[in-house]
Amino acid sequence: MDRKEMNEDISGKKGKKKKRIWVVGVAVILLLAVAGGGGYYFMQRLKPEKAVEQFLDGMQKMDFASMEGLLQSNDLSALDNADIRDDAYSEFFKGINEKMSYKIVKNDFDIQNGTAQVTARIKYIDGSDIYKETISEFLRQIVSTAFSGEELSEVQTQQKLASILSDKAGAVEDKFSEADITYPLIKAGGEWKIVSLDDETVKIMSANFKSVEDEINQSLDVMDSGADSAEGQAPDVSQGDTIDMTTEKFTIHYTQHRIGKDFAGNPCLLLYYDYTNNGTAASSAMVDVNIRAYQNDKACDAAIPESNEDAIDNFMAEIQPGATVNVCQAFSLADNSDVTLRAGEAFSFGGGETTSQILKVQ
Repeated sequence: MDRKEMNEDISGKKGKKKKRIWVVGVAVILLLAVAGGGGYYFMQRLKPEKAVEQFLDGMQKMDFASMEGLLQSNDLSALDNADIRDDAYSEFFKGINEKMSYKIVKNDFDIQNGTAQVTARIKYIDGSDIYKETISEFLRQIVSTAFSGEELSEVQTQQKLASILSDKAGAVEDKFSEADITYPLIKAGGEWKIVSLDDETVKIMSANFKSVEDEINQSLDVMDSGADSAEGQAPDVSQGDTIDMTTEKFTIHYTQHRIGKDFAGNPCLLLYYDYTNNGTAASSAMVDVNIRAYQNDKACDAAIPESNEDAIDNFMAEIQPGATVNVCQAFSLADNSDVTLRAGEAFSFGGGETTSQILKVQ
């Protein structure tokens, strides 16, 4: 091979080498471009997730400013409707929400439209048992306070409720529930925002409670309507049934009955039963026990006996925990037909436990 051929061969090899280098370079550039594009997409996809995480962190810490800043609507007024930002209940709700935990389980991300749907699985305190205990205790205390002649201001009443709420939260074992919430987000002004505060989030922050004070009023309405509907309907009772029941708050046991006269000289039924205070604080049969009498399928009115005795006074007297007294309640009579009794808790939810008995008047 002469010099000319050798030079041509070398030049050809150099050309091929340069071509290979150029191809590899282009491939590397393309690979970096693809990787860079994927990395950009991945980073953008994480931003709405991060916004939801910050929002949920704000829930845990009761950081309302942080939560508001992550909402496109900047509207947290629904929390006020549930009393969550009420100073009287802040200690309770703070303790409830700090036990909340979460994880992101889904992210439907649309980079072109600047929207996302981020789903979080949230584990939170279900306060149903706490609220039942609180409302029952609150109503019992209010009745006892009213009977003693003491008048509470609106602020004092709210403080009493808040105190009972915190006490019951510490005494009742934590019960957790889970919920998946999908938060719609939009990119606005270069920042990702949750569109608005949803009802499910409010429910979680309030531990499944709509409103502390609204629930009290609703409970009173339910009990009033329940009492009205029960007045004309006697329970189904067997002849062997007797007034004998035990709850966490009290035990009652029928002892006797007799026919007496009321202050106007009309016949009345005098019902006697033993009442034991099973609670941890002083209470009374009047506060704890609800006994209704029916005659001819109609509710009997309460009567005031013409004579006084200790058992009648014991109905209203505050009894220390563990103590037992004999109690007398009086009911008006329409005739000499049998009287059907139904006994249960004065303040209960979903009806509560009841016991019944038929009494012979003649």
